[in-house]
Amino acid sequence: MTVYGSDIYTEPDGDPDTLANLGPLRPLAGVWEGIKGDDQHPVAEGTEQNTFVEHYELQPIDRQTNGPQLFYGLRYHTHITKPGEAETFHDQVGYWLFEPAAEAVTLTLGIPRAQVLLASGPAAPDATEFELTATVGSEVHGILSNPFLDQAFRTLSYRIHIWINADGTWSYEEEGVLQIPGRDELFSHIDRNTLTRIGAPELNPLAQAALAAGDADNAGSLGIGSLRTTGQRL
Repeated sequence: MTVYGSDIYTEPDGDPDTLANLGPLRPLAGVWEGIKGDDQHPVAEGTEQNTFVEHYELQPIDRQTNGPQLFYGLRYHTHITKPGEAETFHDQVGYWLFEPAAEAVTLTLGIPRAQVLLASGPAAPDATEFELTATVGSEVHGILSNPFLDQAFRTLSYRIHIWINADGTWSYEEEGVLQIPGRDELFSHIDRNTLTRIGAPELNPLAQAALAAGDADNAGSLGIGSLRTTGQRL
């Protein structure tokens, strides 16, 4: 935990340009597609394997403060279907946050099965690989589930590992370790995918206002830069 001192009220000025301050999260900004997702989840007979198609959007938000604590972040929504199907296989919303003073990334995750979590881990500003974790029962980086899920598919721990790839794509592997009644061994629910950019990110509202007011020398200084390009498809 970063020590901010005894003044817990005074907020830093921060920078209006979120894209320029996202650290290791900057390569994730934009709209993405992954067509080769892999899912391993529990079924009554044991384990089921599925492929999936993913649409993942991450847009910059204005800087956020808790007194002296400062975050730059991305608001995200990922929507997943099975190939050739219209029905939602998975839906998830939340925020990716970078705290420069702590050199840490935090993920908030919410899904419409009535489950949420907060995961975090260390990441340098130029990191191209990092991992976040959460544990049930933790009061700071924990997992909360509705009563049925907590009893029938209790998530004991969560981790997500991120790789920023040299070709402009990014990949993840996430694992939820489940405790299921009637099974002697814990179950690892694992999802993997690699995502290709299909759309550039927007500027956050403060950066848009600064640009409109002529406070920036050019659009490139507002962090958009090469993010306007589209990565190679999978």
